[in-house]
Amino acid sequence: MPSLILVPDTFLSIANDSLASGGKKPATTSLLVQCILEEFESVSVEPVMRKYWNETAGLEFVNQLCIEDDERAATLIASANKYYALSATSALFKHAEYKLNTRFSPSSLRIRYVQVDGTMMIDPETARNLELVGSMASKKSSHSLVLNHTYTAMAGRLLRVNLLAPITSQNAIDARLDVVEELVQSEDRFIEIKDALKTLIKMDFDKIIACFTVAENSDFASAKVASARVTLMLNLRSIVKNLPLVANALEGSHSQLLQIVKDMISDSRLEEIEQEIEKHLNDDVTPVKGGLRAVNSRVYAVKANCNRLLDVARETYKESISDIFNLNSELSKKHELLLTLVHQDTGFIFQLKKSELEGNELPRGFINVVAKKGKYTFSSLDLQKRNARMKDALDETLVLSAKVINDLIQFVVANIGALYKASEAVALLDMLWSFAHTSIIRSYVRPEFTGTLAIKGGRHPVLEGVQTAGMTVPNDVYCCDSSSFQIVQGPNMSGKSTYLRQIGLLTVMAMSGCFVPAEYGSFRIHDALLTRLSNDDDMEKSLSTFASEMASSAMILGIATSDSLILIDELGRGTSPTEGVGISHAIAERLIRTKAYVFFATHFGELSTTLSRQPSVVNLHLSVQKSRRSAASFGMTFQYKIVDGAPEDMEHYGLDLARLADLPEDALIESRRVADKLSELEARQHEESRTTKVAIRRKALLRLKTQLTQALDHSTLPPEELRNYVARFQKEITTVLHDTL
Repeated sequence: MPSLILVPDTFLSIANDSLASGGKKPATTSLLVQCILEEFESVSVEPVMRKYWNETAGLEFVNQLCIEDDERAATLIASANKYYALSATSALFKHAEYKLNTRFSPSSLRIRYVQVDGTMMIDPETARNLELVGSMASKKSSHSLVLNHTYTAMAGRLLRVNLLAPITSQNAIDARLDVVEELVQSEDRFIEIKDALKTLIKMDFDKIIACFTVAENSDFASAKVASARVTLMLNLRSIVKNLPLVANALEGSHSQLLQIVKDMISDSRLEEIEQEIEKHLNDDVTPVKGGLRAVNSRVYAVKANCNRLLDVARETYKESISDIFNLNSELSKKHELLLTLVHQDTGFIFQLKKSELEGNELPRGFINVVAKKGKYTFSSLDLQKRNARMKDALDETLVLSAKVINDLIQFVVANIGALYKASEAVALLDMLWSFAHTSIIRSYVRPEFTGTLAIKGGRHPVLEGVQTAGMTVPNDVYCCDSSSFQIVQGPNMSGKSTYLRQIGLLTVMAMSGCFVPAEYGSFRIHDALLTRLSNDDDMEKSLSTFASEMASSAMILGIATSDSLILIDELGRGTSPTEGVGISHAIAERLIRTKAYVFFATHFGELSTTLSRQPSVVNLHLSVQKSRRSAASFGMTFQYKIVDGAPEDMEHYGLDLARLADLPEDALIESRRVADKLSELEARQHEESRTTKVAIRRKALLRLKTQLTQALDHSTLPPEELRNYVARFQKEITTVLHDTL
């Protein structure tokens, strides 16, 4: 229970000095504040100046006051784009400063950003790199994860929310998967729901509901507002009239969630709203966009005899329209021209094709002549006068119609809870139907949640939509507590980044309640999806590539838990190789201790050695087939297939790939000479090092012991040959031991 609630001062209308006199509940003009006061009756509400609700100031407070601990970087990066959270933070500290006379010392508060309960945390950078809701290549590109085949606007928003913050309740996920499975397996149910949703196409329930809540308290005296209200009621009638079709399509469904949706859109209050609307609105009038038909639909929306003055005003409007058409006929006969009328927002104008006019000159009496695209548009004084009379009659008609509509609005607002429920239900149904549609056309399978990440034949969902059918190479994934840290190696262009992104995308899809592109998929519920995938610098924050890498790594280390999924692509590239290996190793060890599921793509082959003592580390690589180089081939074939173990030969893959960029031949030759020389020097130093010699001696002695034991226990050689074999082998071992001294 809060002890104090802070709101912007613009939310409050301080009347009669109620606050100054000690009153806890000031007069309000905000519906939100009224709801807060009803929910927390005994809690004081205090205003804070609107200028203090500032996103930038909030981030500065967090940066200044947050203690220097492991979670600091995570808090700063995770909250950087959270407008409302930062604005509220700024208001809170300003209230403490000015009202409580309290200021905090720098780096003295423990501040943490926590994801909304019941959802998986995905930071904005991860969402961008995985292309969850938009393509990185172009804003206009459709190549992203968005599985948007929805018909309604609120379903599109719900889909976006679920992709950016997937739910973490397994029961809720399973309920969604049950719905998708039923729609995939039952063609009749799928088509019935599709046809029912089509009747609501482009309808935005939330926007209409919001307009009703505003319309209840706003002035409707102007014709423009009155026109909007009439249109609003026509749209609502279209919604409540078609909702029973959706309910009928769900009749007899097996999924529990579909039955819940059916109950939500079968609320008796919706039927009462429809009946009340039918009493006052004409049955044959539907919402129309643009032109004279749209105007007439608003004029004749209300039934006759509901308001006598409205009937008179409509008759006047009808006569005005008739006068305008009569004028058009008269002028056409008088000048022997084929004049047509075009309706605009300001009224009617004449239109005439240039080919109908002889001499390219209009008769006298016409004004405001405009020539465009083979036509003339123009007006006359008589037409303008009749337009003015028509406009007056139209405005009066709309205002009088709005008075009838206002009674309907009050009735709708009294039962608006049913509309909220219907909006939520239709949005969820539309989103799940979209999942089913995508699953059918792309042959997705239902995922399971077993606590182990196991994917057989997984395909990258975005890449699959871009490439020709059958060209995407499927890959397997297996990760459990005993293999939670997986090092992925391979040359450039072998598919490491694609493999990592595929794992992240399939996890998001499964936790959103959608089928996944694979032969089989088992997943674990994760509390956060943390990634370091991009190697770009950040000019806005004045961060170089390496600094940006470290900031992201600090965020990951601060947030990661045993239930997190972490994807890291080529960490440490922004600094020297030795430092890169050291930093990568240190960060990897920290992540191993968290027991999170980690996929760590790298070019540093040394990590396979330095991390080999960790029992949960697994080495993987993307296979590459080497062949003879020729003019048509540079000697490498990428198979894009994940294989167990570290790669056997990674030497100079980069130089082979450089040939694709058409570098000058002399540059390639020189680069290979230098690389070979450095590799030779490193190998010699490795051979001469004390630890290497000790390791060689140990291996030689172990080999000697193994061979002698085998000879003693299993040899069938004659005694003389056995003595010769042992002597020869002893000589080899002696030579190895002598070389290491």
